[in-house]
Amino acid sequence: MTTFDCRVPDTRAAGLAAAAATVRAGRLVVVPTDTSYGIGADAFDQAAVRSLLAAKARGPETPVPVLVGSWSTIDGLVAVVPSVARDLVEAFWPGGLSIVLPHAPSLAWDLGRTRGTVVLRMPLHPVALELLRECGPMAVTGANAGGGAVPHDCADAYAQLGEAVEIYLDGGPLEGDAGSTIVDLTGPEPTVRREGAVTTAQIAEVIGRTPAVA
Repeated sequence: MTTFDCRVPDTRAAGLAAAAATVRAGRLVVVPTDTSYGIGADAFDQAAVRSLLAAKARGPETPVPVLVGSWSTIDGLVAVVPSVARDLVEAFWPGGLSIVLPHAPSLAWDLGRTRGTVVLRMPLHPVALELLRECGPMAVTGANAGGGAVPHDCADAYAQLGEAVEIYLDGGPLEGDAGSTIVDLTGPEPTVRREGAVTTAQIAEVIGRTPAVA
């Protein structure tokens, strides 16, 4: 296990290189995002995603979200990108909004019991974005285990996950918040499944109507 202080330019470059190599090798990393520290793996490496779930002591009943490094990446991941999804992406990415869409049926991934959908987000954190742009889409979820609180500093992530993760990228303490807002776009109308960093009112302003709230 190695921790890299990404607040120092040289260490950050070395950490990102090590993290990218680790992800490509099918192993796990911890990375800061704008909402919390997350544990991540190659989204297309089924064994790595199973290792991620095992490290968190979590089963497949709660699917793992996928983080991307650019708007355009979603075109290759979902069956169809509706106009409302593009409007939300342009308004809130990178940032605290996750969208749920049917994934492309050709993709060979196993993120849990997704029922044919995928939760997508582009995070607003330079370290996460650099890693995503180097590695491509990653399965990333909160770096907590066994029901622990989602960590907002690297030391807490290590305290929960320990040696199960090979590389820790330390971006310093993060401000606590409610996490990302999740908007489900798989039905006839947008539905807010969880309100967090982006409010329902902000979503309504972009899409021109008040979304349903689950």
